[in-house]
Amino acid sequence: MKTVNHILQSKSAAIYAVSSHASVLEALQIMMEKNISALLIIENDKLLGIFTERDYARKVVLHGKSSKVTALSEVMTANPYTITRQDSIESCMVLMTNNHFRHLPIVENDQVIGMLSIGDLVKFIIEDQKQTIDHLQSYITS
Repeated sequence: MKTVNHILQSKSAAIYAVSSHASVLEALQIMMEKNISALLIIENDKLLGIFTERDYARKVVLHGKSSKVTALSEVMTANPYTITRQDSIESCMVLMTNNHFRHLPIVENDQVIGMLSIGDLVKFIIEDQKQTIDHLQSYITS
């Protein structure tokens, strides 16, 4: 069974996070600079929440809030679902699909060790299936 750990082995270890006191504008600037669509909210090494482009659209823009003065604590998704290295790829896909979100923080021993996106999962599944197809083709032709 393929697990989150398989993806972590080939993924950057970078974790992008800010405080819940940061403004929405600060978060958006970091997201733009890093070309990411979600940012973790961490304080004192504890995961408090996640802020995504979807949060921005639904909780800031649609409510007419100012990105400059609105703190992330007002609009973040608090206490997000988390996963561990041992979770299966399939269980992550089910979790994301059933709950309509695209990012899962990876937490072990109360420490954030990474973030998994739907793009990471899709890329991994495509590469894994390609390897399986290549293996089967070589088996058939040998």
